[in-house]
Amino acid sequence: MELSDADKPGWKSIPIGGMLLEPGSAMKYKTGDWRAFRPIIDEAKCINCLLCWIYCPDAAISRREKVVAVSYDYCKGCGICANECPKDAITMVEERR
Repeated sequence: MELSDADKPGWKSIPIGGMLLEPGSAMKYKTGDWRAFRPIIDEAKCINCLLCWIYCPDAAISRREKVVAVSYDYCKGCGICANECPKDAITMVEERR
């Protein structure tokens, strides 16, 4: 059954696109699905300076004991981490699906 124009919600009742309406809801949206390249961390080269963690715009890098790790659920493959790494410990490789 199709709604008539009078029954459809108006523009004032529809939330603005892209807005997160509840706190913490960004964790529900796994945004790494459309990545073309993925960062691979060479633990032998990593000096744990955390520059990759600081510059990651998606908070996809976390610190684990003595090394950093990438959450591929949220990494979009932008390569900023690889560009900022002073030891070239991060390599961007083509995503294979």
